[in-house]
Amino acid sequence: MSSSFDKFQKRRLISSYFSVVLSIFLVLFLLGLLGFFIINSNKLANDFKEKIAMTVFFENTAKDSTLVKFGKELKVAPYAKSMVYVTKEQAAKQHTDIIGEDFMTFLGENPLQNSYDIHLKADYVEKDSIAKIEAKLRENPMVSDIVYDKQLINLVNDNIKKVSMWILIISGFLTFIAVLLINSSLRLSIHSNRFIIKTMQMVGATKAFIRKPFVTRSIKLGIIGAVLAIIALIGVLLYVESKFPDLGILENKGLIGIVLLAVFGVGILITWLSTHFATQRFLNLRTDDLY
Repeated sequence: MSSSFDKFQKRRLISSYFSVVLSIFLVLFLLGLLGFFIINSNKLANDFKEKIAMTVFFENTAKDSTLVKFGKELKVAPYAKSMVYVTKEQAAKQHTDIIGEDFMTFLGENPLQNSYDIHLKADYVEKDSIAKIEAKLRENPMVSDIVYDKQLINLVNDNIKKVSMWILIISGFLTFIAVLLINSSLRLSIHSNRFIIKTMQMVGATKAFIRKPFVTRSIKLGIIGAVLAIIALIGVLLYVESKFPDLGILENKGLIGIVLLAVFGVGILITWLSTHFATQRFLNLRTDDLY
């Protein structure tokens, strides 16, 4: 009879540990996925910003030396990510390819101008920043005009701010749910040991001494759940990278490492805090309140 009861208790204990580890794993896995989504959403937003081109047109009287000097200045400019010099002949060919007809045959001349297509760094694709850049470029007397899509820039920035706000709200909500789920799982695990806790307290054990084995066990479970979550997250990253290599989600290994370390740290922190307060609750209860 005693052997059967011991086996039952052992199975129940293993089941309790399994449910705690599973809860920690699922919660940390979802938080990790959210972290990767935040990283890549910012990257995608920056990539989109950097695809918006600013075209600087030059007067036909501008000499080649002036154009070359302008290009060299752009190479060292802090706001320029890349630039392409487009001659008026190249521009004419592009227009001909687009409309399917050589417009110069009936115009008799090429009305287009030499230009630079400049792609700005994402941090500078803002209304105020780009206006300052435009004003500085117009100081060059050989610049005839500067063209870029102002409405698109305003629209992109407004939408990015809205999406970022919602991501922060969702992140906060999921983090709160994560803490509640892990806390509930650990509280249930400790609840089954409430009589042992009270017995140890009644024979003179200090609160710190009673808490220590429970906290240590919970941290171990948190580490197991966090390691499983990290393995699963790495698997997801490798799978997505193999299916969608253009996304380049593995390019920023530093941020990926920070997210994985955060997952590991959160697993330990939440289990430690939850176990500490759960055991404290039962330590402060009267014996009659345990039933």
